[in-house]
Amino acid sequence: MRTSSVALAAALAVVSITTSLSGQKPDPAIDPRSMQLLEQGRAQKAAGNFDGATDSLETAVAVDPRNRAAFVALAEVAEARDLPGKAIRLYREALLLEPNDLAALRGQGEALVAKGAIVRARANLAKIRTLCKTGCADATALAAVIAKGPPITTAAVVTKPATAKE
Repeated sequence: MRTSSVALAAALAVVSITTSLSGQKPDPAIDPRSMQLLEQGRAQKAAGNFDGATDSLETAVAVDPRNRAAFVALAEVAEARDLPGKAIRLYREALLLEPNDLAALRGQGEALVAKGAIVRARANLAKIRTLCKTGCADATALAAVIAKGPPITTAAVVTKPATAKE
């Protein structure tokens, strides 16, 4: 009696494991239209047309949400527009698709430093160093940004225009 319940449990475990493994399908290649829009967006970003680049890259993500490079490029555009919070979110989307993407980890770390989240940026640096067994450019670049620290911002002073008394 004891052996039959153990054998039944083992059989169920084997069946569930083999079913889950055979049920997984490899991801097909990223849609070529999405890749074309990605290249178009990169060219627009290089030309300084951030609005056009954002439109093209968002369309690339809409065409194929698995286009990790489009998320990274969108995050770079957000950083160029001085929107580190949006960049962090977009890098997070890329990292959900591939948690070990060095460029996304470095970019997110740099955006975190811009927001003042040094501790989280150091966590990204530690992960990059774990992935790169030897020194790599991404780890060096992020370490330099962390050492430099967040940008210094000053409070803006708003002055009221002088009004004439009537």
